[in-house]
Amino acid sequence: MVDLLDIGWDAEWERVFAPYRADGLVPGRVATEDRQAFAVVTEHGELPARIAGRMLQTIDTTEAWPKVGDWVAVMPKTPPSRSVIHHVLTRRTSLIRKAAGRETAPQVLATNVDTAFVVQALDQTFNARRLERFLVMVHEGGAQAVVVLNKADLADDLEACIAEAQASAGSVPILVVSARTRKGLGELRARLGKGRTCVFVGTSGVGKSSLINRLYGEAVQATLEVREQDDKGRHTTSWRELILLPGGGLVIDTPGMREFHLWLADGGLADAFPDVAELALKCHFRACSHLTEQKCAVREAVETGRLAAERFAAFRKLRQELDFLARERRDHTYAQRRRQARGRRRSATEATLDRSGWGDRSQE
Repeated sequence: MVDLLDIGWDAEWERVFAPYRADGLVPGRVATEDRQAFAVVTEHGELPARIAGRMLQTIDTTEAWPKVGDWVAVMPKTPPSRSVIHHVLTRRTSLIRKAAGRETAPQVLATNVDTAFVVQALDQTFNARRLERFLVMVHEGGAQAVVVLNKADLADDLEACIAEAQASAGSVPILVVSARTRKGLGELRARLGKGRTCVFVGTSGVGKSSLINRLYGEAVQATLEVREQDDKGRHTTSWRELILLPGGGLVIDTPGMREFHLWLADGGLADAFPDVAELALKCHFRACSHLTEQKCAVREAVETGRLAAERFAAFRKLRQELDFLARERRDHTYAQRRRQARGRRRSATEATLDRSGWGDRSQE
């Protein structure tokens, strides 16, 4: 038997779930997903599961599919029969990026996360601008962000890297660790606890799986050494899994990201750049773009050195990317609605012809 409290269940989830329990369903948490095959952890243990046919008919976006970390309402069945997922409970938090490739669509990495550890390696791959991008995603999704600077044993100038990370992270806590030497793992472990869910996000090769293995106490995640010539991971996790730690707490390990594109972010950008957001409040024009307007407090801060030019350039680049994505999303939604409207009109016309008898004559 599994104690659901160990994997994040609480009184509020129980209140929300009450109507489904009356229908004979049980709560479960999605541990793995592989297309339409899922592993769901319930009080009866881990069960293979699929989505109910009726639920499939109502899902109109991939974002609404069950994802790792989701709480779902399940009709349990004895393996090898697959249990049936009937409903996904409303998510408290989520980590979403734009799907890789040219498609304008979201990819949900993990849900119902309490703490997101944004991992950067203190080697040649350290990049403050990349750190800012990940922080925008975490802030937008609602999880608590913690920056983890791994591979402290490889840093050429540790203090300089920490200072650069602090300039990008703002008030977000920063932990300096090393999976190899175990430096800082106690601080990392202290941020976990019974029922709390964390996720490690970062690019390939930063050592996420190695950190999880250290926390767990054995190699639960596949990992190989990083190539010395370019600091890139030879092999990283290619699937996501919810891992219950022996000392309490859960970990979701996301795949290493070879490319990372932001998804739509309303407040995440301001949360990741609080210094720019605070200066923007002092601009003369409320909708100041910080490009050409007079009396722009942000540009004035850059000119006087109170705001680093690199920091402002990163902010502008991310905002342009998000603005472009929002336009693409609007255009895609508009085109999709037009196609759906044409389909409905075509169906209505065919139904009218059938009732009038013209539909049958057209077959003669």
